[in-house]
Amino acid sequence: MDLSTSYLGLKLANPLLVGSSPLVDEMDTVQRLAEAGIGGIVMHSIFEEQITREQLGTIMDMELHAESFAEALSYFPHPEEYRLGPEKYLEQIRKVKETTGLPVIGSLNGVTPAGWLDYAKQVEQAGADALELNVYYLPTQVWETGDEVEKRTLDIVKTVRAAVKLPLAVKLSPFFSSIPNLAQRLETAGAGALVIFNRFFQPDIDIEALEPKVHLELSTSDELLLRLRWLAILHGQIKCDLAVTGGVHTAHDAIKALMAGASAVQLVSVLLAKGPEQVKVIRDVMRTWFEEHEYESMEQVIGSMSLQRSPNSQTFTRANYQRLLAGWRP
Repeated sequence: MDLSTSYLGLKLANPLLVGSSPLVDEMDTVQRLAEAGIGGIVMHSIFEEQITREQLGTIMDMELHAESFAEALSYFPHPEEYRLGPEKYLEQIRKVKETTGLPVIGSLNGVTPAGWLDYAKQVEQAGADALELNVYYLPTQVWETGDEVEKRTLDIVKTVRAAVKLPLAVKLSPFFSSIPNLAQRLETAGAGALVIFNRFFQPDIDIEALEPKVHLELSTSDELLLRLRWLAILHGQIKCDLAVTGGVHTAHDAIKALMAGASAVQLVSVLLAKGPEQVKVIRDVMRTWFEEHEYESMEQVIGSMSLQRSPNSQTFTRANYQRLLAGWRP
């Protein structure tokens, strides 16, 4: 079974990518991922706050004058909390490319077009093969409309698209009113791929300390279901590629995502939990399953169970909800 495929115009030996995470911050881990057979690498996100601090030269100034606006600073990580600063991040792209020879996708996380523009060019100059825009924005004001939130995302894509020649992927959240419509508009704006879906980390509340608290919860395979639905709905309606992130822990998870319409499958939580060598396990089980079921190429697999091609497309829509409720018994 030939597992090779393409994503964002990049040739991949297989559809498995390491997703945006700290896994690529250390070169020994990167080497282990390459030896395990990863198809490509998505760098961890560089944040707009990091870029802004460096551009304004305010890191030391903030430390010197922290008392004057300590409350404002408390919302942002201190410089030492970032494992790779903007300059080291660019150098890491170069090292990963030289060491592995794999496709490398840079990742930027921000909220404003201007915040990413110059750095997107630097990521391109550092040798990245593509760029993933991780648009993390949480509207909190009652006056901000859904149209304005969508426009913010579209403006970012248009601005970056005009500045660099790199293929662009946009990492979406599931919290838009019409994902298919936004997907089409993002494609028109210059997105070459959509990544389904960004996984937001939700704050808890410490009722004794009376303050919010945040801790990392790894994903589970249950989270894949939301992604399968939207992959299946989007596949065939838009021309740009689709990738999945969140909830892929096994070879069977990856197979489902590919059948729903993903051209690439990003792995993070399973590798954090079980190590880079899990890539080989997932890849080998995938190949065995495909061969046992007489698949010959990824072209036969990708989108074979999408909404347009599924033998029971209503499963992805309202009818399935009605059937489940009608058939439930205590």
